[in-house]
Amino acid sequence: MNPELNYRIKSDRQEYQMNFLLESTVLADPINQFGLWLQEAYDAGDKMANTMVLSTVDAEYIPSSRIVLLKDAHQNGFSFFTNYNSNKAKSLNQNKHASLLFFWKDLERQVMVVGKVNKLSKEESEAYFDTRPRDSQLASWASNQSEVIGDRDQLDASFFYYQKKFETVAHIPMPDYWGGYILVPSSIEFWQGRENRLNDRLLFTSEDGKWNLNRLSP
Repeated sequence: MNPELNYRIKSDRQEYQMNFLLESTVLADPINQFGLWLQEAYDAGDKMANTMVLSTVDAEYIPSSRIVLLKDAHQNGFSFFTNYNSNKAKSLNQNKHASLLFFWKDLERQVMVVGKVNKLSKEESEAYFDTRPRDSQLASWASNQSEVIGDRDQLDASFFYYQKKFETVAHIPMPDYWGGYILVPSSIEFWQGRENRLNDRLLFTSEDGKWNLNRLSP
C-alpha cells in the first residue's frame, strides 16, 4: 500500500462516547439483550443490522470468516442458511464450534456469540426457503457455491438454465444440498465503546442451563 494510506491506518482514531453498558442495566437473559440491541440497530437506520461474521475452523485448524445473514434468533440459538456443499459447511462438518460477530458501527457496539452449530431440520429449512424471492431460490440451484468456475458467463448461463427449467413451476423446490444451521450459544459477549478505550465488556456464559454474567477488562 502507498505511504499515505499506511499513515492513515496508523493515525486514525475515534473516541466512543455514545453509550454505556452496566451490570445494573443489562437484561438478565442475553438473548433478550441481543434482541434489544438488534432492534435499536434497526431503529437507528441500519438496514443490514442482521449482518454477521461467521467464523469457523476446519479439521486442520485453518480459520475462515465470511459475512452471512442472521435469519432467526430465539432461546434455542441463532439461525442462518447456506449451501451444504460450501466451504463454510465443510468446515462445520469437521468442527461444529463457531462464532458469530455482529458490529453496529453507528451505535459503537458489537456482540460476539460462541457455540456449537447443528443443522436445522429439512422441514425448517423448507419453510424458510419458501419465503425467499423466486430469483434467490433460482440462484440456490444455479450456484455450486465455493466451486471454481470458468467465468461469469458460466454462472449466468446456469441461472438462465434454471429459469427456463422452472418457468412453468409455481413452487420451486428446495435443493437437497441447501438448508439451515443453528448456533447454540455457550457464551455471548456484549461490547459497548467507551471513552479512552475503557470499553464496557459484559460476558454471559451458559452453565447447567443458567447464564452467568462477568465483566471483562477492555
